[in-house]
Amino acid sequence: MEITVNVNGQSYTRDVEPRMLLVHFLRDELGLTGTHWGCDTSNCGACVAWLDDTPVKSCTVLAVMADGHTVRTVEGLESADGLDPVQQGFIECHGLQCGFCTPGMMMTSRWLLDHNPDPSEADIREAISGQLCRCTGYENIVRSVRWAAEHEAAAEGEAVTEDTSVEVQA
Repeated sequence: MEITVNVNGQSYTRDVEPRMLLVHFLRDELGLTGTHWGCDTSNCGACVAWLDDTPVKSCTVLAVMADGHTVRTVEGLESADGLDPVQQGFIECHGLQCGFCTPGMMMTSRWLLDHNPDPSEADIREAISGQLCRCTGYENIVRSVRWAAEHEAAAEGEAVTEDTSVEVQA
């Protein structure tokens, strides 16, 4: 089947098997290997990507289901301005560990902060509860998300301060 999918702002058209999973489409057809393939049963969450701005476990979504839709992967978090605050938070607070769960954790964390810019520790733990990290007790991941939230709030405060300055003309 021929499908066309917008991935990270770029349109791709490919012929795919109807049974191909989205995770394999992203990795094998597009070369976007940031989305990890782990359990193939939706238990680990390493494969989380966004389908039309909603986090999905891409090992349970057929690629043909993404036809005509928008997908965002961990590669799409970075912008021309640099790393996303979530990515930077994982670096600053050592939320990476082995890195296998990291892409899914980052995508889920970005979605959380887009919907709740000041999450509590409990909010963060609930948001990532559908994902497994075998390296930690999640402490550094939670700290990473809080770091991102605090730095986004500070950056927005600076932007507001800049935007509210009024130039008086004589």
